[in-house]
Amino acid sequence: MSEYDAAPVETESGPAPVLAVVGRPNVGKSTLVNRIIGRREAVVEDRPGVTRDRVYYDANWNGRAFTVVDTGGWDPDARGMAESIRAQAEVAVTLADAVLFVVDATVGITDNDEAVVRILRASGKPVVLAANKVDDQRTEAEAYGLWNLGLGEPFCVSALHGRGSGEMLDAILEALPETPAQSFEEVGGPRRIAIVGKPNVGKSSLLNMLAQEDRVVVDNAAGTTVDPVDELITLGDKTWRFIDTAGIRRRVNQASGHEYYASLRTSTAIDRAEVAVLVLDASETVSEQDMRIIQTIRDAGRAMIIAFNKWDLVDEERRYYLEREIERDLVQLKWAPRINFTARTGWHVDRLVPAIEKALEGWETRIGTGALNTFLGRLVAEHPHPVRSGKQARILFATQPSTAPPTFVLFTTGKLDASYERFIERRLREEFGFAGTPIVIEQKPREKRKR
Repeated sequence: MSEYDAAPVETESGPAPVLAVVGRPNVGKSTLVNRIIGRREAVVEDRPGVTRDRVYYDANWNGRAFTVVDTGGWDPDARGMAESIRAQAEVAVTLADAVLFVVDATVGITDNDEAVVRILRASGKPVVLAANKVDDQRTEAEAYGLWNLGLGEPFCVSALHGRGSGEMLDAILEALPETPAQSFEEVGGPRRIAIVGKPNVGKSSLLNMLAQEDRVVVDNAAGTTVDPVDELITLGDKTWRFIDTAGIRRRVNQASGHEYYASLRTSTAIDRAEVAVLVLDASETVSEQDMRIIQTIRDAGRAMIIAFNKWDLVDEERRYYLEREIERDLVQLKWAPRINFTARTGWHVDRLVPAIEKALEGWETRIGTGALNTFLGRLVAEHPHPVRSGKQARILFATQPSTAPPTFVLFTTGKLDASYERFIERRLREEFGFAGTPIVIEQKPREKRKR
């Protein structure tokens, strides 16, 4: 199971119940979420504001499946980006079946905690109170002052060490509606699209425009998105699973703290996706950072779309230089569909889905063995491999063992030049399409027989 499954888990009789985890910033919500789901997936760092969007995780306790929603720190008096984070927490409570309210037992009750309690009471949802950071008997005695919040018994837990988590989880199951014993992952399901790019190019704005709601926190500051965020979006007659990701740093080892783990999760999101939509800022030059992201997508073997955002900021002069940059830097990606759009206004955003469908079609294209060898036989006859040291490598036979991405194995009499391999790839695209997908070519030279 994965942190990217934003829709509630499907069980044998319907969706699993949803638990929203809320609380003030830096009370240990994400650490507690990791404790509940039994693995380190939520990004954690010892400073407030690391989690910003609502992020969904699959969980199972005592054979019962449920979905956990991690939220950003809830500050009722927030302004600016913190206000957007608070709004995401309020949405999570609205959609949830029960709420886990996390309080820092070492701090006690604050005015903000009391303000959150009033909002939770108004929601009418069952609330389980978790007194976190209870690492010893002294803190446990202090935690009982949280009875004054009026939410019933505070469950003393240590998210870091796991103390008391079993009793808290039992209380959570009592608060959640009954579900079947086991969940199952949907076979097939919506196609998975990862929205990737360096920080502040408009990835979250694109997702919000597609969803027609403020699903993800958007701010002018780079690096607003930390956890990958899913959204099931119906466009036309199809439902797609879009994954908004954190901006990938130029080098992962240059990032620190939560940015490091966010970069790792973004790479995982690319691996899990079928198509990666690379969002570039059309008003800026194509950077080394962009090229590294492209290489990450190609190494993962994912279909790719290049989407230039902020097209409203591109004048004639910038358009001229952008075309030169594309010819120079993206010459090896002529197979990737390209769209120009403006996420802020929605201009040409509708062109994304046709490009995705085209890329998926190329990604899953298979050529019959007979047609493939007929094509290669004609190609080799017209353009044989160059002679090297008095020897000429020949292609004896070829097959396509797999798709997604299309992979070809060439059985040869000797090692083919890299330039000749690129020539074969180019002609394969001209003959059969393969728009939007990388092509993998593997060589298997015939071993020399020993006398």
